[in-house]
Amino acid sequence: MPLYNRLKEHRARLGVNQQELGRMAGVSRQTISQIERGDYSPSVTLALKLAAICQVRVEDIFTYQEDGNDEGKK
Repeated sequence: MPLYNRLKEHRARLGVNQQELGRMAGVSRQTISQIERGDYSPSVTLALKLAAICQVRVEDIFTYQEDGNDEGKK
């Protein structure tokens, strides 16, 4: 999956654990864990909410990179 994140770093900077961040964002601890591991891509709404909680831009947490597959491009 080409969506990478630095959520764990920003969460650590805030000094909160996954449970606390989940509560602040209105999601479960498991959701935060899955996002941090890269197993789950959050909705745009959740990504914006997490960025607001961390007081950074969405781009500071989430980065999209093409997977290098150029099929279909001419």
